[in-house]
Amino acid sequence: MGDPVAAGMLRRIRQQADLSQRELADACGISQSTVARVEAGRRDVTVGLLAEAAALAGLRLALLDARGDEVAPMDGDAVRDEGGRHFPAHLDTRHGDDGWWHGPHRFDRRPVTYTSTRDRTWRDRLRQARGGVPDDHQLPRPGDSLAERAAARRAATRRARADEQARRLEEERGQPSVGGFRCECPPACDDLLLDERPPTPGRPGPHAPDCVCGCDLS
Repeated sequence: MGDPVAAGMLRRIRQQADLSQRELADACGISQSTVARVEAGRRDVTVGLLAEAAALAGLRLALLDARGDEVAPMDGDAVRDEGGRHFPAHLDTRHGDDGWWHGPHRFDRRPVTYTSTRDRTWRDRLRQARGGVPDDHQLPRPGDSLAERAAARRAATRRARADEQARRLEEERGQPSVGGFRCECPPACDDLLLDERPPTPGRPGPHAPDCVCGCDLS
């Protein structure tokens, strides 16, 4: 049994292109009887054939949402997994060190450049926090590598400590203290990174073994 919507679309295409059934069939490399059966609702038509026929009339197929707005196809240049494959379309991608986790039994698993969340409950929670379903999977950008992102975090930590030092100097000159906090990190903390993951609650920024401050300035 065919689709009455597809049948009407094919007839609309022929009207716009001013083509007979035979002319349309010849242009698409199919038989005239196939066109006739589709238009009569007795045969399904593939999306590829419908798109090819639409192009003859200067038309194109499109996806529309509930408001009638066009929804774009997913970007073929989006990030891929370590095997060079697209991530599953229903999963949301993110940087590999963004929320990366491993339990005691998975310490040998290295973070990857890009990853996704398979747990639906956690995925729904992230979508709610970020304002809904993302428009697409993210695109690769300069600075995405784990090493570059780690370097950027180290630089941000150094800037934060420099700002804190400047604040302390101002405080020593008689300026009011901000929150009463004083950073006591030794210089070795500046360039130390415990691993490639960003700081998380309970595991603040990188610190030297002898650091007694342990502040989170990242």
